[in-house]
Amino acid sequence: MTIATLNEQTALRLTSGQSPLTWLDAWMSDAGFIVALIEDQEDVLAHALRMRPRTIVLDARGLPADQDRALSICRRLKRDSYTAIVPVVMVVPTERFRDAFEAGADEVLRSDVDPIEAGARLAAMLRRSDRDTDVHPSTRLPGTREIEADLARRVASGERFAACYADLDFFKEFNDRYGYHSGDQVIRLLARILHDVVKGLCGEEGFVGHIGGDDFLYTVPVAAMPRVCDEVIRVFDELISLQYSEQDRRVGYFFGKDRRGQLHRVPLMTLSVGVVTNQRRRFTRAAEVSELATEMKTYAKSLPGSVWAVDRRREESTSSSSSAGFDQHRDRNGVRNGGYGQ
Repeated sequence: MTIATLNEQTALRLTSGQSPLTWLDAWMSDAGFIVALIEDQEDVLAHALRMRPRTIVLDARGLPADQDRALSICRRLKRDSYTAIVPVVMVVPTERFRDAFEAGADEVLRSDVDPIEAGARLAAMLRRSDRDTDVHPSTRLPGTREIEADLARRVASGERFAACYADLDFFKEFNDRYGYHSGDQVIRLLARILHDVVKGLCGEEGFVGHIGGDDFLYTVPVAAMPRVCDEVIRVFDELISLQYSEQDRRVGYFFGKDRRGQLHRVPLMTLSVGVVTNQRRRFTRAAEVSELATEMKTYAKSLPGSVWAVDRRREESTSSSSSAGFDQHRDRNGVRNGGYGQ
């Protein structure tokens, strides 16, 4: 198998020259893997670096020298930031069990393991890998894969839900003035606000995901949406000013440079939330929800202050870009153009 054929459904498998492991073959077949058998240990690194596989299986049942080389390959895989996130399975003789874990293997199995136990442990390893690689390290919130899964589940269930796309305004200017460390603190603050409000008001019915940067998406039951969005805006406006210096906080702005190097006033950060629901339309795919939520977020960002705007257009009128179909709610000056659901 060539490197060009590898993809995320590929399992790289380093052979040991020993008898085949029927339980391993069965698990890989059931999991739907495209198995790339590799005899040269150096080829494992080459393949893994060129295209990230789903998992890597190192068969270390051979001679002691071969076992040592397999352990060395595992260490090298785990030292590289690109390959370190690929789950590595090692099959070892009993006396090398501890060595394999110390080398960084994500799962270690003895060659005489019970097949049912092996399958359960390997499946759990892949679940851990998916969870760990789809979580943002700074916010610990689910990423785009889990966001898509949550939207798809809600679309398929037919439940009434609201998808809310939250985005910071003037974040880049803040980052340029105060540095990336302070910018990261703001991202974590917003993540905490969204998580605490959504989970506090909706419990398990609420979901919060981190798209990336200063973009977040949370989903809640339609009935809870107005209260959740109001609370998110209220708490954000209360806390965001504390991220600025006393002088900037007192005057409510700072001077920043645009791309031409011209000074201009930069207001304190605000939060824009674009909201879509399936009350007046029927979604068939998660991508449809994402696309419309992005449109509503863009509209919300055109409004002054911290605001959430909900799309109340009916399905047949979505081709119209008129703002008459949008409800706008809350900024620092209070409720604006209310009437959700009117």
